[in-house]
Amino acid sequence: MTLGALGGFVAVAVGAFAAHGVQDPRSADLLRTGANYGFMHSMATFASATFMQVGARRARFAPGFFLSGVVLFSGSLYALALGAPRWIGMVTPVGGLLFLAGWATLAWAARGVDP
Repeated sequence: MTLGALGGFVAVAVGAFAAHGVQDPRSADLLRTGANYGFMHSMATFASATFMQVGARRARFAPGFFLSGVVLFSGSLYALALGAPRWIGMVTPVGGLLFLAGWATLAWAARGVDP
C-alpha cells in the first residue's frame, strides 16, 4: 500500500512537471503518458487490496506486477523525456507486459470469489 501511495505521488508530481516545467512537446508527452499509466496502476494496487478483502486471495500477486510495471514502463518514459539514450525505450514494453500480467492476475483472482 505504501508503494502504491508513493507511485500515485510520483505520478501527480511528474504530471505537474509535464504541464508546467517542460518546454519540449515530445518530452511533455512522454512524461504525461508515464504519469497516466503510473497513476492508473498505483490505483490498481489499491484495487488489489479490495479484491483480497472480498475473498480473492490470489489478488495478492497483482501489486508486484503493477508496481514493477510502473518502474519499468513509466520510469523508462521519464528517463527518455529527460534525455536518456534511446535504447532505454526497449524497457518500456516489458513494463507494459507486467501491467498485462497484473490485470490477468486480477481476472484469475476474481474467479475465486463467490458471488
